[in-house]
Amino acid sequence: MPIVPTVAEQLVRTLRRAGVSRVYGIVGDSLNPIVDAIRRTEGIEWVHVRHEEAAAFAAAAEAQLTGKLAVCAGSCGPGNLHLINGLYDAHRSGAPVLAIASHIPSGQIGSGYFQETHPESLFTECSHFSELVSQPEQMARLLRTAMQTSVGRRGVSVLTIPGDIAERKAYGSDEDFRPAEPGAVVPPPTTVDQLATLLNNGEKVMLFCGAGCENAHDDVMELASWLQAPVGHSFGGKEWIQYDNPYDVGMSGLLGYGACYDAMHAADRIVMLGTDFPYDTFLPQAKTIQVDIEPAHLGRRTVLDLAVHGSVAETIRAVLPKLTQKTDPSFLHQMLREHTRKLEVVVDAYTKNIEHRTPIHPEYAAKVLDEVANDDTVFTVDTGMGCVWAARYLTPNGKRRVLGSFRHGSMANALPHAIGAQLAAPGRQVVSISGDGGLAMLMGELLTLSSADLPVKVVVFNNATLGMVKLEMLVDGLPDYGTDHPPVDFAGIARAAGVHAVRVEKPAEVRDALVEAFAHPGPALVDLVTDPYALAVPPRVTGRQVRGFAAAISRTVLTGGVGDMVEMARANLRNVPRP
Repeated sequence: MPIVPTVAEQLVRTLRRAGVSRVYGIVGDSLNPIVDAIRRTEGIEWVHVRHEEAAAFAAAAEAQLTGKLAVCAGSCGPGNLHLINGLYDAHRSGAPVLAIASHIPSGQIGSGYFQETHPESLFTECSHFSELVSQPEQMARLLRTAMQTSVGRRGVSVLTIPGDIAERKAYGSDEDFRPAEPGAVVPPPTTVDQLATLLNNGEKVMLFCGAGCENAHDDVMELASWLQAPVGHSFGGKEWIQYDNPYDVGMSGLLGYGACYDAMHAADRIVMLGTDFPYDTFLPQAKTIQVDIEPAHLGRRTVLDLAVHGSVAETIRAVLPKLTQKTDPSFLHQMLREHTRKLEVVVDAYTKNIEHRTPIHPEYAAKVLDEVANDDTVFTVDTGMGCVWAARYLTPNGKRRVLGSFRHGSMANALPHAIGAQLAAPGRQVVSISGDGGLAMLMGELLTLSSADLPVKVVVFNNATLGMVKLEMLVDGLPDYGTDHPPVDFAGIARAAGVHAVRVEKPAEVRDALVEAFAHPGPALVDLVTDPYALAVPPRVTGRQVRGFAAAISRTVLTGGVGDMVEMARANLRNVPRP
């Protein structure tokens, strides 16, 4: 007679057949049957991290990089509760992640038992699907539903499994089930006709692009050519839109630069393409068309003249044959000039003679990092000032990736994201751009790099302060308080954890240190001691913010450096006639 598998074995085998090759987590008590099933199943491995939050972040990065289902797990009570922050990040990023939340013995649920929580309720806000497996008969169907929901709706699903249920005999056979990925969405013909009419009637059209423009770069460029439209982007759209873009006018938002904000507010027709841009105060709240694959995104940030439910590329391809070629490029040329002017005004102060100034200017370090990194590097970026340097200094080229907690805004995401990215792409260079605050929060994951010999390169912008929080206080007119902390030698800590590390205090040594670390075959950390007074302001500053700075600040560098983007802007301007 064939041996009937346990529920844990059924779970693991089904995941393996669905293409899952690893599960991130920490072993323990009610999770042990599932971990043991992984041990005995060929083709799938257990990745031991030091904090379950890191497990969820790592799974999120793997899912975003591959587009496939990734899995993390936590033991009962506090174990799975630690997953929640990383799962929020994964869910808001649209990463298909399945979380296995093991649970106390099923007969004890509801009794106030040791470590009792109610995971099926706790995770409902950060998931599309969260259910309790209370009987072995449920596993096959609920697992199938959870996987399909994660992949089909691009987000998190959670299965809560009591430890004793995982040890019972399974019902049914292992399933050869691979969740179907969502297809492209083409808007109905009537909507396409309305879109064409609005675009043809607009004299000054501007395109604002987000992460939904992935794989639609050429389509967006063709649309911009037909409309003679300047093209701006959100942070999420930067990696897909900025490169090879003769219509580029920069980025809007809190980290923005260039003429994107100006173009948006000067246009008589704004087209939001694949962006759920959250900062509604940067949007004109008028004259807007929005194209998005997610219907719930339409109209929730701004008033719309037309809501278009569709994939960006498919929508553009449907509307192009109905467009009339615009022949007046004056608005585009005006915005390209303004974009170049804005970049040139600020760039000199942050790129000239700073290679000899100490403390190290973070702008300079970020510029060197961009130059030294590979053409297909995967960058993971900590929330805070690290996002500023990534937004303004990393040069996209269609092959590089930039991952971060851009929608959830969590600290400490960069290092665990890098772990998942490196395991998902073992042949690629993975660089974690870490802030000292973020690294300190999940510093134990340096041990994960060391024990797994993952060749992640951690670049720490170490300014002994929570820079973004300091800026928030200053713009509110408050003296910064509680943001600074004693200097920490992260290189020394990394070496103690078995990671190759170097500490850099002089700008002239930045390049050599990065080259050395990137050439090292295993994990490496570069601890850059940077200027704590280097802060950043958004492209549009209100009077209240100016007054706040004046009231609270005596010595702060308000940076607007933009790395090599000024050269791209100048190149785009060469074919524009002088006024």
